[in-house]
Amino acid sequence: MTKTFRNPQLTQHGELKHLLSIEGLSRDILTHLLDTATQFVSLSDADRDIKKVPLLRGKSVFNLFFENSTRTRTTFEIAAKRLSADVLNLNIAASSSSKGESLLDTINNLCAMHADMFVVRHTSAGAPYLIAQHVAPHVHVINAGDGRHAHPTQALLDMYTIRHYKKAFTHLRVAIIGDILHSRVARSDIHALTTLGCPEVRVIAPNTLLPTGLEQMGVHVYHDMAKGLKDVDVIIALRLQNERMSGALLPSAQEYFKTYGLTADRLASAAPDAIVMHPGPMNRGVEIDSAVADGPQSVILNQVTFGIAVRMAVMSIVAHNNDH
Repeated sequence: MTKTFRNPQLTQHGELKHLLSIEGLSRDILTHLLDTATQFVSLSDADRDIKKVPLLRGKSVFNLFFENSTRTRTTFEIAAKRLSADVLNLNIAASSSSKGESLLDTINNLCAMHADMFVVRHTSAGAPYLIAQHVAPHVHVINAGDGRHAHPTQALLDMYTIRHYKKAFTHLRVAIIGDILHSRVARSDIHALTTLGCPEVRVIAPNTLLPTGLEQMGVHVYHDMAKGLKDVDVIIALRLQNERMSGALLPSAQEYFKTYGLTADRLASAAPDAIVMHPGPMNRGVEIDSAVADGPQSVILNQVTFGIAVRMAVMSIVAHNNDH
């Protein structure tokens, strides 16, 4: 029997070795990641004196960010340090690749420095897969966002947040609003929600910001905010990629807010106990009104806190799974 089509994220025994995408992961693996994160949430408590555990002591984690990010890079760094790893942040844009060194040359040099784990953000979809296929069997790769393709740890922290407030996925209506077309978060969230048994996932966006083939992912498409938000339990507002605002996709940020901005009036269509989420950074007054972002139904800052525990869970799990 051939094993050539084995999921590159998994060991021969089906355990998580790299985290490259939510797609292709089972409900059991996702649930195990979320359950493990629960054990780390208490470490983030402000009143706890010692925030470290020794799970990655002696390991070197390299943050390779070929694309700017403050929050994701910082939370990965905090997570690795709380697991007692040695962390090196590499601002690649200012170093090797600008000198013409290839991606895999860079990886080879870092492996020669005894890297144990790479956290990779890259503008090109698939770059973390390329690295995962190239590194030695004991090295692990975590995708921190690749092009428009995937952002698996953001999806996991979103799922953790939803489960924290709503307990189960099996009765939820979830609406994702905004720039679905350019959003790796939307893709990863949709895969995670459907895998975890969420019965109804909606997207609300203008036609120009929707990719083709969404219906095949089991998603209900809405163009009208009132209809799309009716009775939903969870709302995920996506960042409008401002750099893509010009041109034919949208007339202006103001026009977008007029039709698709999440305001208190529009939030009133959702279930009374609906929670509001956002992957950040927010454009206030574009995709979300400050009154909603800072309001009682917003869990946006809690997402950031949970993100540290989730990334600790991912790193601790992959670091202990190897092909033997």
